[in-house]
Amino acid sequence: KSLKKNIAESVRKRWIVKVMNEENRQIVWAKMQDAANQLRGKLLPSYRHPKGRNPNAHIAKCIKNKWRKSYRDIPDEKVDAVMKYIDIIVDKDLNKWNKKQREE
Repeated sequence: KSLKKNIAESVRKRWIVKVMNEENRQIVWAKMQDAANQLRGKLLPSYRHPKGRNPNAHIAKCIKNKWRKSYRDIPDEKVDAVMKYIDIIVDKDLNKWNKKQREE
């Protein structure tokens, strides 16, 4: 192949967007909901959230901060990593909550 064709092909491959399939989206969404339910009322207060913190938004924001995209736009190959990361978020925030409760 010519150099021009090779360059054009590599550019096309780079722009192919892989996103999570519907089944994996539902699995991750269910995990996010379960995690949010575990954190409900247990997120530390913040001056930025005078009416209280939303655990659903917290989980989604943590995922978006780590992967720089919505959970729906993460490729299927990373579903296991997303699931493990959700567990890490819950553990971290529950540990913070428990530590604060012991201090009081």
